[in-house]
Amino acid sequence: MSQMHQVTLRAPVEISGVGVHSGESVSVTLHPAEPGHGIVFLRTGLPNGIDRLIEARHINVSATELCTVVGSRESGAVATIEHLMAALAGLAIDNVLVEIDGAEMPILDGSAAPFVAAIESVGTIAQAAPRRILKVRRPVRVEKGASFVELLPAEKGLKLDVEIDFADAAIGRQRRVCDLTPATFRREIAAARTFGFMRDVEALWKAGFALGASLENTVAVGEDGVINPEGLRFADEFARHKLLDAIGDLALAGYPLAATYRAHRGGHRLNFAVLEALFADRANYEIVEAGTRREPVEAILPLQVAAFGGRAG
Repeated sequence: MSQMHQVTLRAPVEISGVGVHSGESVSVTLHPAEPGHGIVFLRTGLPNGIDRLIEARHINVSATELCTVVGSRESGAVATIEHLMAALAGLAIDNVLVEIDGAEMPILDGSAAPFVAAIESVGTIAQAAPRRILKVRRPVRVEKGASFVELLPAEKGLKLDVEIDFADAAIGRQRRVCDLTPATFRREIAAARTFGFMRDVEALWKAGFALGASLENTVAVGEDGVINPEGLRFADEFARHKLLDAIGDLALAGYPLAATYRAHRGGHRLNFAVLEALFADRANYEIVEAGTRREPVEAILPLQVAAFGGRAG
């Protein structure tokens, strides 16, 4: 399949499960979509009986606390979209209509692997339209305390460099670097599961979160380490999952990125904030057709730094 052309699904595919935070059952159908459509959620099952279309774009993000949410609670929203978005971006799929009858994407096994399997069960097809790439032209960085996320210019593709640092001995300091390709995503990233801490469970329940979490869909970390009887899928599964989340969040740019993403102790809020900072100045980026050759970005371009305040989450 040529990466020069837009890609969609060959046929619809259905997925069902429970939301990790809501605990509610939900059904999802991924539909093929025409060139230029992008990733759009069709939210059904709303109390007023009126379906709502929500583009998977950063401008539609309404919350980033523990997960990424698009849309609004008043007119319809979809939460925990990052794993599906990561699967679509990781497999280089441009156009899909995501029909969902509930307020939260199913968590499945806590990773993007079930979404990858569902997509590959129907296959993908190249379309008669060139891919459009968002090229970062100037460095952009957001910071909050000791945490930062930045996007740096690159001539092609998305490279990710993620570092996490937890006091818990079961996690500690981990770093994962990869060049995003479908093969790399399938092999190294898709199966990494979400994780949480047992000490936080009661507070999360009281706040209305993690109502659907279990050892079937979450790596649980207790005082003595990982509780899941099967253990970890990778020695650095925690860092790999943060990288997976970043791929999903960055897909909300609306286009595949040509950039280097670097994060230290990042997360959904900072990922959203760096997209806001990127789009705040048209000189920070350009949108080109795949295969377009451009002169290298000058090294003297100043770093665009923003202290994170954050309106979402």
